[in-house]
Amino acid sequence: MQNSAFSLTFLLLFLLPSLSESQLTSTESRTLLEIQKHLQYPPILRSWSNWTNFCYLPPSPSFKILCFNGHVTELTVTGNRTVKLPGNFSSDSLFTVLTKLSNLKTLSLVSLGISGPLPPKIIRLSSSLQSLNLSSNFLSGKIPKEISSLKSLRSLVLANNMFNGSVPDLRGLSNLQELDLSGNKLGPEVVPSLASNLITVSLKNNSFGSKIPEQIKTLNKLQSLDLSSNKLVGSIPSFMLSLPSLQNLSLSQNLLSGSLPNPSLCSSIKLRVLDVSRNLLTGKLPSCFSSKSFHNQRVIYTFNCLSVKGSPSAKYQRPVSFCENEAKQAVGAVKSDTKDEEKKEEDKGIELGLVIGIIIGVVLVSLVLAGLVLVRMRNSRSKEEPFEANNVDKVSVCSNTTRSTISKTVPDSKRVPQTMRSAVIGLSPYRVFTFEELEEATNNFDEGSLCGEQLYKGCLREGIAVTVRCVKLKQKSSTQNLAQQMEVLSKLRHMHLVSVLGHCIVPNQDHHPYAGSTIFIVQEYISNGSLRDYLTDSRKKEVLKWPQRMSIAIGVARGIQFLHTGVAPGIFGNNLEIENVLLDDTLTVKLSGYTIPLPSKVYNTNKR
Repeated sequence: MQNSAFSLTFLLLFLLPSLSESQLTSTESRTLLEIQKHLQYPPILRSWSNWTNFCYLPPSPSFKILCFNGHVTELTVTGNRTVKLPGNFSSDSLFTVLTKLSNLKTLSLVSLGISGPLPPKIIRLSSSLQSLNLSSNFLSGKIPKEISSLKSLRSLVLANNMFNGSVPDLRGLSNLQELDLSGNKLGPEVVPSLASNLITVSLKNNSFGSKIPEQIKTLNKLQSLDLSSNKLVGSIPSFMLSLPSLQNLSLSQNLLSGSLPNPSLCSSIKLRVLDVSRNLLTGKLPSCFSSKSFHNQRVIYTFNCLSVKGSPSAKYQRPVSFCENEAKQAVGAVKSDTKDEEKKEEDKGIELGLVIGIIIGVVLVSLVLAGLVLVRMRNSRSKEEPFEANNVDKVSVCSNTTRSTISKTVPDSKRVPQTMRSAVIGLSPYRVFTFEELEEATNNFDEGSLCGEQLYKGCLREGIAVTVRCVKLKQKSSTQNLAQQMEVLSKLRHMHLVSVLGHCIVPNQDHHPYAGSTIFIVQEYISNGSLRDYLTDSRKKEVLKWPQRMSIAIGVARGIQFLHTGVAPGIFGNNLEIENVLLDDTLTVKLSGYTIPLPSKVYNTNKR
């Protein structure tokens, strides 16, 4: 018995220190409950209470707490919120509470609806913090410069938020190895000063619009760099292809121009993947990328203006003139944006009272001028003949086999409404496509290109995204009748409609899956989503300020007006639902879903 008692006592004495190490201090337990409250009780934290032993909670892919010596060393919480936290949530209050966890090494709060600015008090987080992940939230404003004071950071992930403006100097983060700022609105200057020990950098999907900075050539340990989906201009520096450790480089979907650098030694290229697709590059493909010594690497260079005759990718290159013109415009746009930024900085010094006074003065003057214009318009209308709808430039959308031409009245340009006169602004010329061109654009009508019933997404050789709709017609429809109908459709174009870019008629193709007379209708592809997307997605909703909403309403009205009065007879009974009100990259309204009468078939325009 004495031996048993002694053994039990010894065992307890041995275990007690380890047990105490796993018990949090009461202060940190209360801190975790405060965090639960500030995050408004997400489902994964809902079971927490005053009796919870946090250090013994089982970890999962979306939750983890580690403790050491009575302190929290890791807090990982991953939610699934796609909207901001409601009510009076304050990011400042949340980070005030987080600073109480003085021994944190890893902090990861992902997809929890955290919104507002990232407060400068982030500097008060644990001095031992090594990993900070706040991705997929709604943090906005500028990234505070105080973040560079977290000297122990090895990983900084702020992806998929709403940060804007320039990136602070990060050279002070000497231990930083991973930097992910993708999916924000940062720019226009690329990060000027990066930590020297970085291994992975992702800045994709932002608004960087400058040249690639020279400072990148000092990053000797860099293995992966992603600058895709920005607005980078200028040429690709030669050092980009010869960084000593770089294995993956993505520069796709930018405005980079000039020729690809040709390294003097192919053996100096350590890259495994190089993606320069969808830029404005010209000239020949460097010999390194086609040599046998480069067979283990992958180079993607489609949709540029490169001279690659004989290569399977030749058909995916644009005309050189296209890249040269776009490059000039891109450089001009960057200079304009720079001047605008400088002007904004100067305007910050104007006092608020002066600005309000100017606005009030402009409004009063505008009202007076508007009144004078209305009076003059009423006087002039009383002297002129009343405006008739027949004076409007109208195009018939009904083909008539008894007519070989399409009649069209030419109105007085002063009487044509603005919506009619601006009908073709920004639209590429209508043309007749060959069937081979459409096969190339849709990858031979591959099933992977399908985005609807007999609707294929594709890309023309010029780099223009389109949709191709296959409409099977009755065999009795003559080719001549179809051609007349397409001539009419070519004139049914407006800046507020998803417009038809061209067509291709394939008569009696028995060997093809679409047997019989078939028409392929090519339309512009609107990738920026519908008005419903912008009203239901909280991130996109932030973009729709009052002026944008007014512009959208006016655009819808003008598109409908054109359908009703811009063609004869007018097109009514359209499926104009909120899903069919599309917005392009400039938030210009593009109506889809309107009906187009075709011989023996009624055709509805697609949404995308």
